[in-house]
Amino acid sequence: MLRLCIVFICLLYGVKTDPGQSCPAFTALGFGNALIGTELQVKLLLYTRQNPTCAEELQSTTSQYLNVTKRTTFIIHGYRLTGSAPVWISDLVHLLLSVEDMNIILVDWNHGATTLIYNYASRKCKRVAEILKKLIDEMLIEGASLDSVHMIGVSLGAHISGFVGQMFGGALGRITGLDPAGPLYRGAPPSERLDPTDAQFVDVIHSDTDGLGYREALGHIDFYPNGGTDQPGCPLTIFSGLQYFKCDHQRSVFLFLSSLTQSCNITAYPCDSYRNYRNGKCTSCEAFWPMPCPTVGYYAHEWKSYLTQQSHPVTSMFFDTADKEPFCIYHYFVDIITWNKATRRGTFSIVLADETGRKAESKVNPEAATFQQYNQITLLIGFDQDLENIERISLTFSTGSVIGPKFKLRILQMKFQSLTNPERPHLCRYDLVLMENTPRTFRPIPC
Repeated sequence: MLRLCIVFICLLYGVKTDPGQSCPAFTALGFGNALIGTELQVKLLLYTRQNPTCAEELQSTTSQYLNVTKRTTFIIHGYRLTGSAPVWISDLVHLLLSVEDMNIILVDWNHGATTLIYNYASRKCKRVAEILKKLIDEMLIEGASLDSVHMIGVSLGAHISGFVGQMFGGALGRITGLDPAGPLYRGAPPSERLDPTDAQFVDVIHSDTDGLGYREALGHIDFYPNGGTDQPGCPLTIFSGLQYFKCDHQRSVFLFLSSLTQSCNITAYPCDSYRNYRNGKCTSCEAFWPMPCPTVGYYAHEWKSYLTQQSHPVTSMFFDTADKEPFCIYHYFVDIITWNKATRRGTFSIVLADETGRKAESKVNPEAATFQQYNQITLLIGFDQDLENIERISLTFSTGSVIGPKFKLRILQMKFQSLTNPERPHLCRYDLVLMENTPRTFRPIPC
């Protein structure tokens, strides 16, 4: 019965090709194709600013639109359980063309990637890489430069990118791995997966390290949103269907897309663990001086010269996100000194408000902290909005206890300092008594 339910859900995700389509398009298959398996066929679809919505299918470098003197970005998808087209393709093509006049080659290997047996798709990755190498070789003859080649690989596509890079001795300009596939690749030697030596610059976003993704660092710089595991807004139970399996894995793609809109720049911080980052121990970017902290996504290449010249660069970068686009979180350091003689352990829920009534709620809180008399605790707390002028702050303290007496927490001093905008004035409050689970609102004053 469970198997029948899974088959029914998967059929719902199947997409059929429109026979009246005049433009070459991504090969959309259905669950029936996955059942019988598919032999490898690679279709190369070219988009440029001259044909942004209607692809040209490439058989060679002979093309109406391909200009080898410009940057060429390859987009390579991964395993396709149901054969449907990735939902993010058109947005990624559109946004890349909006930021730069380039060639975009969508590598459609849906015939080959669509199968119920993941191993079968994985075995075809090196053959896809060989086809891409042949095209790039032709482009080089026509005057292209390896420096101007950027490969964006999703899941298995990240390792395909790595194989292409190996074939060119690591001379490709850039490889971006979006949650590189973990199954069958964990523990594999560098020659059998994506590796920092595969390109002049390799940046990676890991968003599902405890599932379909790869946990260890694979690039010159590796970004771990929300620690790289459970992503905000993604289903927590299998009853959500395929989204339970796909959401965390795909979040890397949507974070990359968000970076192209530049509605906000997501900053990441070097740290040895996500726990230490969440506890406010890794918020310095002195290692990148005179550059600021790196930003996630398309513009990460601006840190290339630093990351590729250091003998032991700091590569693991951590950051928090919101549950929906544009995913930005705005962080504050909150320093607290308490008076209580008895030790209190708990968490804070905080709401900021400006003069217009706009509110910012704390979305990312550290683990429960231990408050001791006259001992300063520093918390790193993330908010879903960026308020420039804070007029009111509302605090709620909780020990997490459902039954039992309510505790009081007396704060001698509380200081708010924006990590996102450190130039803003620090805000303070002195001698404040909180009753557990009861909001207390006050006006902060300059420290």
